[in-house]
Amino acid sequence: MKLQFDPNQEFQKQAVSAVVDIFEGQPLSGSELDFSMVQGSMNLSVNGVGNHIALADEQILKNVQEIQKRNDITLATELDGMNFSVEMETGTGKTYVYLRTIYELNKNYGFKKFVIVVPSVAIREGVLKNLEITYEHFQMLYDKVPVDFSVYDSGKVSRLRSFSSGNTVQILVMNIDAFAKDENIINKPNDKLTGKRPIEFIQHTRPFVIVDEPQNMETPNRRKALENLHPTCTLRYSATHLNLYNLVYSLDPVKAYDLGLVKQIEVDSVFSEDSFNDAFISLESVQATTNRTSAKIRIDVNQPDGVKKKSVTAKVGDDLFSLSGSREIYRNGFILDEIDVANQCVSFTNGTVLSVGDTQGGLTKEIMQFQIRKTIEEHFKKERKLKEKNVKTLSLFFIDKVANYRTYNNEGNPEPGRFAGWFEDAFREISGKPAYKGLIPWQVEEVHNGYFAQDKKGRVKDTSGETKADDDTYRLIMKDKERLLDINNPLRFIFSHSALREGWDNPNVFQICTLNETKSEMKKRQEIGRGLRLAVDHTGNRIHDRNINRLTVIANESYEDFAKKLQQEIQDDCGVAFEGRLKNKRQRVDVKYRKGFQADPKFLEIWDRIKSRTRYRVAYDTEELIKDAAKAIRDIEEIKKPRIKSVKVGITIEKPGVGYEVKGSGIYEPEKDYEIPDVLGYIQGKTELTRSTILEILKGSGRMNDILVNPQLFLDKSVAAIKIVLYDLMIDGIKYERIGTKDYEMLLFEEQEIETYLDNLTFEVGRNDKTIYNQYMPLDSEVETGFAKECESREDIEYFFKLPAWFQIDTPVGKYNPDWALVFKNEKKVYFVAETKSTKDLSKLRYDERMKIKCGAAHFDCFEDVEYKYVTKVEDLV
Repeated sequence: MKLQFDPNQEFQKQAVSAVVDIFEGQPLSGSELDFSMVQGSMNLSVNGVGNHIALADEQILKNVQEIQKRNDITLATELDGMNFSVEMETGTGKTYVYLRTIYELNKNYGFKKFVIVVPSVAIREGVLKNLEITYEHFQMLYDKVPVDFSVYDSGKVSRLRSFSSGNTVQILVMNIDAFAKDENIINKPNDKLTGKRPIEFIQHTRPFVIVDEPQNMETPNRRKALENLHPTCTLRYSATHLNLYNLVYSLDPVKAYDLGLVKQIEVDSVFSEDSFNDAFISLESVQATTNRTSAKIRIDVNQPDGVKKKSVTAKVGDDLFSLSGSREIYRNGFILDEIDVANQCVSFTNGTVLSVGDTQGGLTKEIMQFQIRKTIEEHFKKERKLKEKNVKTLSLFFIDKVANYRTYNNEGNPEPGRFAGWFEDAFREISGKPAYKGLIPWQVEEVHNGYFAQDKKGRVKDTSGETKADDDTYRLIMKDKERLLDINNPLRFIFSHSALREGWDNPNVFQICTLNETKSEMKKRQEIGRGLRLAVDHTGNRIHDRNINRLTVIANESYEDFAKKLQQEIQDDCGVAFEGRLKNKRQRVDVKYRKGFQADPKFLEIWDRIKSRTRYRVAYDTEELIKDAAKAIRDIEEIKKPRIKSVKVGITIEKPGVGYEVKGSGIYEPEKDYEIPDVLGYIQGKTELTRSTILEILKGSGRMNDILVNPQLFLDKSVAAIKIVLYDLMIDGIKYERIGTKDYEMLLFEEQEIETYLDNLTFEVGRNDKTIYNQYMPLDSEVETGFAKECESREDIEYFFKLPAWFQIDTPVGKYNPDWALVFKNEKKVYFVAETKSTKDLSKLRYDERMKIKCGAAHFDCFEDVEYKYVTKVEDLV
């Protein structure tokens, strides 16, 4: 099959015109520059043809402003040199656009010399492939205009003579690394060119330089190298510009999704739930400094609200048992024995060895198995839907270690790695289901294969994506592009090294699965970018049906995190300001106190009444605690086994931001036995109760067998249940007393700097004689904003202010910061401390909020003339 191209895509024509119209007014006859180069002592002359612009800078600026006006882009006030930027979202035909721009510049003005500069071998091979497959299309559009294209080869520099002297359209593709250094062959005198530097044959033509992915060429050295080509004009094309130069066209991600120019995105998140029973360890990095070596390790850590995954920095001799907050699972042998920076690995005293990127425990293996299974299931659903429409379905797996897909035995013969084994097992099972039987009529061995770099013996190997060995792999990927789209070709599931991801731009990739032992660090736009292009049918024509064009990313992280990261990247890369979702940093202001408020009698009147610090005492009956806590544990929900969950969501990219809609979910419970930790010791560390009391509680609950089902989940649920009962008993009998002369220091008002964002919650002070603030009051909710407005407008509120964050009361459930201090004046003065919430129903508040309000009331019982109130509006005080 051959890919077909539609010449009438309006957005592409607009992008082409945005560049072509820069030179409006350039005479066709004035665009050629004839030159001659003198070579060597024999004065040999080489004639050549170059580009020439006859327009004045003022006219070009005027043209650019007209283009920017029609494309809704901020107008340039002056030219940023002859540099112009075009922003196009990945998958919308950026390469097609700049190739067609070349033909249009030649047709309209007669320009003939063009250099395409790329940052990598992968992109170079992609450009060459596009030049090949669009050649016939452009020949039909442009009356078979003679065009020659080639790739620069440092071993064949004499070919640059043809580029220089040719009187047809000449397109030269170059990798930036081929000419960015003085020692590059192209920059050194060459005997074959009678002492000339090869680059001079390019420089004399004054080429149009087209920079593909310019964000990779913004270092001073690379920018200088681009200038050294002596371009007539430099055109930069990317979805993720680092710097914009005279921007003339912008198709950002939001516009691309709105117009249906790329696939819609779904994320199928695969993650573990309630799985903290293994010794989870993930080695993130190792490093050496002058004084020591260290390793960054992610482990499960005991924290006040349960076990959480956390990254810790460790040195040789550190014990994960201590770093984890005394988690029993790390007690035996997890002392860091060696950090090997050269080989990027660490070893522990129990013999465990991990390389950077390795993970053990935490259902890591099971998660990857489930990701493969979900990818196959999703593939079969799409295959069944699209086969009748003659659309080939492809699934792409990115992996970090080739050995996970293919290994070699002692005789050097290839064998399936663990990923291949898991894939084949899952494929056989799913393909045998009645709904899918016979849908893919080939043997499992025929439907999957790997694209990896190879060594001299033909064995696949790990690479960086930039080695010589990778060149052949990129060429093979490009060579096989159309073959993979043939519906009769059995290959449907492709495994490739993550380092080779830039080489993949096949339009019929409908599933992408990144199999990492840790969360994928690949940027989300890179991850989805390999599958954003609109699909093609068996004739090579694009399909514009949104129901077909859906890319599913099977990710090992939550869909909320995925959407959040994607939004942040779009904001950072494209400067898109999502309405309502992102704060404007420029609208952040300092909150300043009114000058001299500390001496204001109205302020001192309330402050002197509430400024004393307190401490609390509690008393409770142990037998009552045992009885109530046992019942609380008996009533907790069913303890379930650790499981792997998948949640499928559709990603939406709109002006308000990146969002998601849940479309389905699934659960898988792997069979596994777990080591039982020190149950009494763990609960004691969280509650400070005696072991004997804890044992009585557990025995009375009748739930001790649940420890065998999911040890860590049972412990955390039990701790939470015991704490609620314990805190209820403590707070019911809590007593506060003042601590002598210990007060909240007024100096703290001056020491703390406060900032706030100007938004719908900002309260701008109108009467600063009634408060401590000068202009803005920092508030957190609409309830608080309404309360402040009411306080300011009411004549019976003499003075009010939001209590600062450092005004904190100690409670058994943590520090409590009340909301307001007020002076009410009617027939008599009343001094209030108020807590504002959106509801008067205490039962609708979080448990810790309810308890803190109880403690607040007990605290202010110590203060004469001060009333503590829980309110929704000022009227509730009266």
